[in-house]
Amino acid sequence: MGVGVLDVNLKEHIKELEERHTGLEVRKSREELDKILADDFFEIGSSGYMFDKKECLESGVVLTEMSLHNHEIYPLSSDVVLSTYFVVDKTRKRNTLRSSIWKFIDGRWQLYFHQGTISPLQLNDVLKGSN
Repeated sequence: MGVGVLDVNLKEHIKELEERHTGLEVRKSREELDKILADDFFEIGSSGYMFDKKECLESGVVLTEMSLHNHEIYPLSSDVVLSTYFVVDKTRKRNTLRSSIWKFIDGRWQLYFHQGTISPLQLNDVLKGSN
């Protein structure tokens, strides 16, 4: 029973971190972004280009209004979690499928890897069959 509760709490915590990572407040703040991204962080952007933590902090990240849907987590070990979700980007008027790897480093979950892939799917397509 305890493991199920931990899984639910972990899923909620990772979703909250994903929402912070994609939210404008964190994306506008170099300090907040620095806290979320692991030192070895890298990303494959929806553009097809790769970025590391230094590039994200120095060049900044895209500031758009996004909503997150169909979030799931897949624990890979006790300190590594794969997170997947669908994003509706209201600013750029496009949708993406996202995946992240979160690692528990120095007593907190940090974003180690992220990828966004532009998708032709619409929100009602991905919500079919869900409650």
